Amino acid sequence: MDRNFNLKRFRNETFDICIIGGGASGTGCALDAALRGYKVALIERDDFAAETSSKSTKLIHGGVRYLEQAFKNLDFAQLKQVKHGLEERQIVLENAPHLAQPLALVTPVRNWMEGMYFRVGLTLYGWFAGKKDTLPTSRFLNKKALFEKIPTLHPNTYGGILYYDGQFDDARYCLALAQTANEAGAVCVNHIEVIDFQKDSNHKLIGATVQDTLTQESFQIQAKVFLNCTGAGADWIRQKANPKQVARMRPSKGVHVLLPYAVLNSQQALMIPKTPDGRIVFAVPFENKLMLGTTDEPYLKGQQEPLLEHQEVDFLIETLQPYLAETIDKQSVISGFAGLRPLIGAPSSQGKATKRLLRDHEVEVDEATGLISLLGGKWTTYRLMAQDTIDAVDALFQKNNPCKTASQRLVGAEGYDENFYKKIVEKYHLEEDICIYLARKYGTRAESIAQLALEQPFLARRLQPNSTLPITKAEIVYQIRAESACTLRDILARRLRLENTDWATTVQFVTPISHLLAVELDWSESYRVKAVMEYQALLQKMVATANGSQL
Repeated sequence: MDRNFNLKRFRNETFDICIIGGGASGTGCALDAALRGYKVALIERDDFAAETSSKSTKLIHGGVRYLEQAFKNLDFAQLKQVKHGLEERQIVLENAPHLAQPLALVTPVRNWMEGMYFRVGLTLYGWFAGKKDTLPTSRFLNKKALFEKIPTLHPNTYGGILYYDGQFDDARYCLALAQTANEAGAVCVNHIEVIDFQKDSNHKLIGATVQDTLTQESFQIQAKVFLNCTGAGADWIRQKANPKQVARMRPSKGVHVLLPYAVLNSQQALMIPKTPDGRIVFAVPFENKLMLGTTDEPYLKGQQEPLLEHQEVDFLIETLQPYLAETIDKQSVISGFAGLRPLIGAPSSQGKATKRLLRDHEVEVDEATGLISLLGGKWTTYRLMAQDTIDAVDALFQKNNPCKTASQRLVGAEGYDENFYKKIVEKYHLEEDICIYLARKYGTRAESIAQLALEQPFLARRLQPNSTLPITKAEIVYQIRAESACTLRDILARRLRLENTDWATTVQFVTPISHLLAVELDWSESYRVKAVMEYQALLQKMVATANGSQL
C-alpha cells in the first residue's frame, strides 16, 4: 500500500464506491467489492483497525452466550446468528492461517450437574458449526486432566469442559484485509477524514470533501456510491449526509486487562460462564501474556476515546479470582485497553441493557441521499456482513456479481505452513526466534522483511540492544514502506500490538521507532520530538486512568 501513490489516485479518478471506515467492516467490503470488479476507494480517518477492530477479545466464535440466550428465550434470531458465526469461523481460520489458529478453551465446573449443563450446551455449540468445521469436539475433563492443562485453578474445582474456538490477531488481520483489497485494485488510505458531502440536484451523494489529517490538506473524492462502515460512530456519517436521519447506534464499552502469563500458566483459555453482570468473561493467552475481558456498559461520551478505568480493572480481577488458587496481585497489571461495540438500537430498545442487544448487522440504504450504511455486527462475521452490503451495492447498479471472498486467501497466506519460518532461517540466516515471530505475524510476506535485513545488515538488529523481543529495525521499516504506518501509534498499537499488551515496553520503544519514522517519512527533529512527547503523554494518561491516579 503506497500511501502517496494512492492519494494521487484519489485526486485524479472517479470511483464506483467510496468506503468510509477502515475497520473490519470497511476493509471486508473493500475486498469483496474489488473482487467483484468495482473501482473502490477506502478512507479511514485514523489508522486501519484503530478503534473497535483492534480492541476485541481476539476470539473467532459463534457466541456461547448467544446460544444460551437463544434456548432460554426461544430466540431463533440469536440461534441463526450463532450458526452464521460458527460457519464463518472456519473461513476466517482458513484464509489467514498465520494470523488465526484454533484455541482450546476450558469452562471450569464445581459439580457434576453444572458439568452436564455446560457439556450439553457446548456439544450443541459444536454441532451448529456444521460438517465443514475442522475443530475438535468438546469433551469433559476430570479433575486430574483439568489440572494438567491449567495447574493454577482453585483446588475445589470439580472438573471442566474443553472446547475449541478460533483466536486471531485482530488488528493485523484487518490490516491484511486492507492490503489484500489494495492488491485486488482498491485504493486504501488511512488518516483521511470526511469533512462534508457534495450532492447532485436530486440530493444524491456524488462526492466527499476529505482532509489528510497528517498534512491538513483538503481535497475531493468523487464516487457513484458512498458506503458508511464507521462502526460505533456510524451516526455521525449518517447525519452528516442526511440531518433528518434518526440516531441508531448505542455503543457499548468493553475493556480488557493484560496480566502475566503465569497467572493462568496455560496455553488453554478459560471461559468464566457466570459474572455479576450476567456476561461471560474470558482469560486468554495472547502475546505471551494473559488477556482478561470483557465488560459491557453503555458508552455515553460520544467521540471521546474510551480508556480502561481502575474500577473496571478491579471488576475483571475479582471475576477471575474465585477460580484461581493464588491471589492475583493488582499491581501486576501489565496493560489494558478499551473499545466500543457498534450495537444497533431502536426506539423499542432504549430501556434494554446493552448486553441484551443482538450483535447482528443491518444494511441500511438512505433513500434520500443514496448513502449505504453497514450497522452493527462483530468480527467473526465480517465477511458475511461485507457480502450482504456489496449485494446491496450490486442491486443499486443492477448487477448480480458473485461474492468471491470465501476462498480468498489474505496476503501472507499463500504458500504458508507452520514450518515456513525454517525457510527464512535457512535462506536469510536470521536468528530462529525472529524468524518464528515474523512468519507468525506476516506469513510468507516475512521474506520481504528478511530481504531488507539482508540488503542492509544494520536493519537486522533488534530494535533495542540486548532485547529478548524479536522485533527488528527491518520490521519497522517494512511497516512504514508497505503497510502505511505513519505515526508512532500506528506501529506500537496496531502493527506491533505493544500498546495493548505491554505499556512498559511501549515506553522503551517510542524513541527508537521515532528515529526510524523520521528517516523514512522525512520528519524534522522538532516534529519527531513533538510526536514522542504527545505519544508519551497519551501513555501516561492510559496508565493513570487504569491505576485510578491523577496525572
